[in-house]
Amino acid sequence: MEKQGMRAAQELNKRQIKQLRALGNHLNPLIIIGKSNLTEASIKQADETLENRELIKCSVLNGSDLTARDAAAQLAEQLGASVVQVIGNRFVIYRETSRDDVEKIKLVR
Repeated sequence: MEKQGMRAAQELNKRQIKQLRALGNHLNPLIIIGKSNLTEASIKQADETLENRELIKCSVLNGSDLTARDAAAQLAEQLGASVVQVIGNRFVIYRETSRDDVEKIKLVR
């Protein structure tokens, strides 16, 4: 997917990461990574979900060959997103949306 590789991850400072972690705590995982690991379909779904929400939580099932940290790094790199947090088998990633009709998260400076 051409669009994904072209986008660079936004550099987040410590205050912004803290803010996004707090926002991510109450989220339910929207992307589930299973035994087939990161497929084109799961990457596309994550891309669309990030465009709609900016901040998403993902979960890695026990049958996957990937750890949550590996999956987070790979997905963030492919989508031009930033890894906010990895705890256990879950992780949170952030990417500012390019859409104007979505309420954007106002990051602290």
